[in-house]
Amino acid sequence: MLDKLDHIQIAMPAGKEVEARRYYGEILGLPEIEKPEPLCSRGGCWFELANAGLHLGVQKDFLPAKKAHPAFRVSNLAELAQILQEKDFSITWDYNLKNETRFYSEDIFGNRLEFMQTKDLD
Repeated sequence: MLDKLDHIQIAMPAGKEVEARRYYGEILGLPEIEKPEPLCSRGGCWFELANAGLHLGVQKDFLPAKKAHPAFRVSNLAELAQILQEKDFSITWDYNLKNETRFYSEDIFGNRLEFMQTKDLD
């Protein structure tokens, strides 16, 4: 019945699209995709992932998500960790999964994000 995940939506505060584009577009390297015209007046911005979209939607009385979060598979986790730390984003490493290396961080708005990479099991 369910075929695939189309997109994930993360909430953001109103009027912060420039910051969203800087974090998700410039730092994380996600290409932005144009929102459909009927949805443009709502604010926010959309980005493209390999198999699903990432939508940032404006939420009135915004509060960041501290538990629920998307997890992004990464090809070079150590490099991403270094980039985020150089931009003053804190990361928390988690080694609890046998076949995965991962860390948690927060986006520019305080939303929890997980980044993970399969371990080389040589």
